Amino acid sequence: MNRVEFKMPRMGESITEGTIINWLIQEGDAFEEGDILVEVATDKVDNEVPAPAAGTMMEHRVSAKDVVPVGAVIALLDLSETSSKKEKVSNKSVTPSAEKQNATPKVVKPVSRNAGSSSQFTVNKNVFVSPLIDSIARKHHVSYEELARIPGTGKDGRLRKSDLLQYISEGRPFQFAQMVPEVSGFQVPDLKFDKGTGKIVEMDRMRQMIADHMVFSKHTAPHVTAYVEADLTEMVQWRNANKEAFQKKYNEKLTFTPLFIECVSKAIQAYPMINSSMEGNTIIVKDAINIGMATALPSGNLIVPVVKDADKKKLEELAATTNLLVAKARDNKLKGDDTKGSTFTISNVGTFGSLMGTPIINQPEAAILATGIIKKRAEVMERKDGDSIEVRHMMYLSLSFDHRIVDGYLAGSFLRRIADEMEQFDTGRKL
Repeated sequence: MNRVEFKMPRMGESITEGTIINWLIQEGDAFEEGDILVEVATDKVDNEVPAPAAGTMMEHRVSAKDVVPVGAVIALLDLSETSSKKEKVSNKSVTPSAEKQNATPKVVKPVSRNAGSSSQFTVNKNVFVSPLIDSIARKHHVSYEELARIPGTGKDGRLRKSDLLQYISEGRPFQFAQMVPEVSGFQVPDLKFDKGTGKIVEMDRMRQMIADHMVFSKHTAPHVTAYVEADLTEMVQWRNANKEAFQKKYNEKLTFTPLFIECVSKAIQAYPMINSSMEGNTIIVKDAINIGMATALPSGNLIVPVVKDADKKKLEELAATTNLLVAKARDNKLKGDDTKGSTFTISNVGTFGSLMGTPIINQPEAAILATGIIKKRAEVMERKDGDSIEVRHMMYLSLSFDHRIVDGYLAGSFLRRIADEMEQFDTGRKL
């Protein structure tokens, strides 16, 4: 029997862990080379991991919903002698430092409560501290003793990322529990709010990941939102007059999305600090302008496919790319690379009829733009021969920005530049 360790593969440069969705090959079952052994979720995209060779599944080392670091052993396989040799060769490429990073997670010994203590917390006896949990805990200065007080919702009561982030968002109620004198009669508040009764809807995996990402973003970046109003009348009229000819010439629908991306790309070129991320005490100003566009899935969840090098694409290329990404999202066919590498995100809340929005920053970006619904309104227009009241196509733009990186002057100037690009649309441009 040639047992081979089957490890969590790397599915992208920035991917450090994956969530096991489902084992397709059960213990004891045989499989052929290329058969899908397991489904793994990274970020918001599901991936199928194939078998390196024919063999038999001997043992699952992890279960569905477990979060596993890249390089960790997730199963034992019985492969042929030839494939076993290949595996040994590939294992030699793993550096000792990588093996150290993928070591067995720490196990926190539970902290016993003193007899007669009146504190209302319970001790989690299954606190397995994964590298991700350890990283978040260190960032927020949460001790292992404090971790042991947090109720875990994972398998067998294990602590998940969402448990820790929710605990932090609630103000860390058990942070100083060990410092409360027993003689004082003080009790840690029992945070069992009356949430009412009704239909129970389980959050799917993507909704849980979105929730985690949003909470993380709000706790990471101090959000500030700025607003402007843009007159899109010329843009709307040009688009309406040319959309049929555009589709006939390029075989692509002309929506407002590529027009918005074009304007945002030009504004980023004028104010490149918006196109940045924070790492420690340094700011990384990105070379590429990759625009993420929040897109609704059939499930109702949102995903952010990315238009790479948006500033280098012509309008017809932007239209083709955005249409393709929207179609792939609608059919649940987005791949991992489709959602990676964004440097700035646009959320078109106007699609849902919203006048404006206050979007949450898509980490690790510095800002996010929300475009509201385009509405006809009576506006006072200043003309050479005097003021007049005209029907115009108006839209609110709102920019949420990370105040650690971006100050109000930069945010306001950038937002105004986007509005100017939209308002000064060249109605004489040719297809």
